[in-house]
Amino acid sequence: MRAMVLRQQKQPLVMTDMPIPMPTDSQVLIRVNACGICRTDLHVVDGDLQEPSLPLVPGHQIVGEIVSLGPAVSGLHTGQRVGVPWLGGSCGHCDYCRRGKENLCDEARYTGYQFDGGFAQYTVAEAAYCFPLPDSYSDLQAAPLLCAGLIGYRAYRLVQHCQHIGLYGFGAAAHILIQVARHYQQEVYAFTRDGDLEAQDFARSLGARWAGGSSETAPVPLDGAIIFAPAGELVPRALKAVRKAGRVVCAGIHMSDIPSFPYASLWGEREICSVANLTRADGEEFLPLAATIPVKTTVHPYPLEQANQALDDLRLGRFNGAAVLLP
Repeated sequence: MRAMVLRQQKQPLVMTDMPIPMPTDSQVLIRVNACGICRTDLHVVDGDLQEPSLPLVPGHQIVGEIVSLGPAVSGLHTGQRVGVPWLGGSCGHCDYCRRGKENLCDEARYTGYQFDGGFAQYTVAEAAYCFPLPDSYSDLQAAPLLCAGLIGYRAYRLVQHCQHIGLYGFGAAAHILIQVARHYQQEVYAFTRDGDLEAQDFARSLGARWAGGSSETAPVPLDGAIIFAPAGELVPRALKAVRKAGRVVCAGIHMSDIPSFPYASLWGEREICSVANLTRADGEEFLPLAATIPVKTTVHPYPLEQANQALDDLRLGRFNGAAVLLP
C-alpha cells in the first residue's frame, strides 16, 4: 500500500510503499476511504507533541470499510463502514476507565501517534474503538466529525448551559459546533485571527451573532467560551470576556504558555478548565446527534500525495472548515 510517513519531526512526510498491516485478535483491517487532517496532526509533525512512535503514519479522523476481522472481534462485519478517532485504546481497568473517563487513562494509545493512522490506503484499528457512521454522511463529509466533531462536542458540553458562547479559533471544530449551538438556539460569538475577514464572514454565514478578531471585544458579556486555537494568550482574553461564573474551556491537546494575569480576571467564580481527548460515549452520543441536526461539514479534499500541502495550508489558515485526504 501507499502511505505518507513521518520519519522525523519537523520534516515533510514521505510517500512510502509498505506492506498492508495485519490485524491482531482484537483489531480490524480497514480500507481507508477518507482521513481528515487535524491540528493535532500538525502538532505531531511540527514536534509540539514529542512522543510519537517513529516512523509513523499520521491521521486520526479515518473513514473506511472493514476488509477483515481479527478472530476475537464481534459486533462488526466485513464491508461495514466505520470511523476511527484519536483515542485508539485504553487499559480498561484503571480508575479512570472504570469511571467512564478512558480519555484520561495513563495507558491510553492514540491513532496516528503511538500507532499508524489513516494517511494511507489501509490501516488497522482496535474494533472496540471503531464507530459505525450515519448513512447520511459521505466519506468525505464524515471524516471531520471524528475529531473536530467529537473532541469539540466534549468541550461544548461544558458550556451547553450557556446562552452566549464565544468560540476562539474558528476552524474545523468551531464550524461544526456552531451548528450544534444554533440548533439549541444559543448565540455564538466567533473570534478569529485578527484581520481574517474571510473566516469572520464564514462564521456569520453559519449563524454567528457576531464575528471579529481575537483582540476585539464581543458586544455582550459571554456566559462561556471555548478556545480551539493553540495560543495561550487567548486564556486571559477569554477570562475578561466572560461574565461572573463564566467558564473558559481549553479544547486543544497543545497550547503555548498562558501568560500571567491579574487575579481580578478570575475572581467572581470564573473557571478555566481543559478537555482531554474523547471517550467512546462521546462518539455514541454525538454522531447520531450530528445526523439529526443535521451538521454539515465544509471540507477541502486533497489526494494522499498532497498531504504536506494540506498540512501547510492548515498551518497557515488558507481555508475555512476542514481538510480531508482521499487515498
